[in-house]
Amino acid sequence: MIDNIGAKLIYRHKSIFPEGSIMEMIIWFVPIPVKGSVHPYKYRLFWGRRIVGYDNERGKGDHCHLDGREYPYRFISVETLIADFYSEIDRRIAK
Repeated sequence: MIDNIGAKLIYRHKSIFPEGSIMEMIIWFVPIPVKGSVHPYKYRLFWGRRIVGYDNERGKGDHCHLDGREYPYRFISVETLIADFYSEIDRRIAK
């Protein structure tokens, strides 16, 4: 079975910072929700070496990785996802 035939990339951004950390955000619109999610998006956002990460891996549904631990994530919208991601990065930079 091939998952998400017809997926459309709707957002992609990658930054490499002077100290070597990487931030990448990839979001697709999918015709069939990823198993474990109820919305039409497949996404992967990360910063650093999985210091902050958000994804909806098939079968696991929406979740985030914060400082080496995994937590459930309540997906509201793409805009909220990106805002939450930046907020968690900002909290760690401010420390």
